[in-house]
Amino acid sequence: MVDILHRVGVVAPLDDVYRAVATPEGLAGWWTTDTVGKSEVGGQLAFRFGDLGGFDMEVLELDPAGRVRWRVVDGPEEWVGTDVGWRLDQRGEYTIVQFSHEGWREPVEFMHHCSTKWALFLMSLKELVETGHGRPAPDDVRISDWH
Repeated sequence: MVDILHRVGVVAPLDDVYRAVATPEGLAGWWTTDTVGKSEVGGQLAFRFGDLGGFDMEVLELDPAGRVRWRVVDGPEEWVGTDVGWRLDQRGEYTIVQFSHEGWREPVEFMHHCSTKWALFLMSLKELVETGHGRPAPDDVRISDWH
């Protein structure tokens, strides 16, 4: 199995970053505006990207001290059964975000695409928390014919 891993620092309190990755409203501000569901352990969140489809996630962990983890239960075959998570750590003025998308069966071309998109969306998260404005889909950066 292979994983996508990223690290970014956000100049903001951990609580602000946690709300951005743990609530439907926060997620809609940086990932996709079409985000719905219940952000509670055992609940599900649905993320849609227009004609490109989307993902359904089961919430596995929500810890305001700095951990969020989901399992992909529906979406592209390569994503189903993978885990998406954030570990947040306050270090001075920065909240360090350690992101993981774990459990890919193999490093297929789609994984390469998703790694780049995750990096862009994590920069959108940084922008949202630091400035109040992210770049969620459908206004995200197009990187290829896959969007």
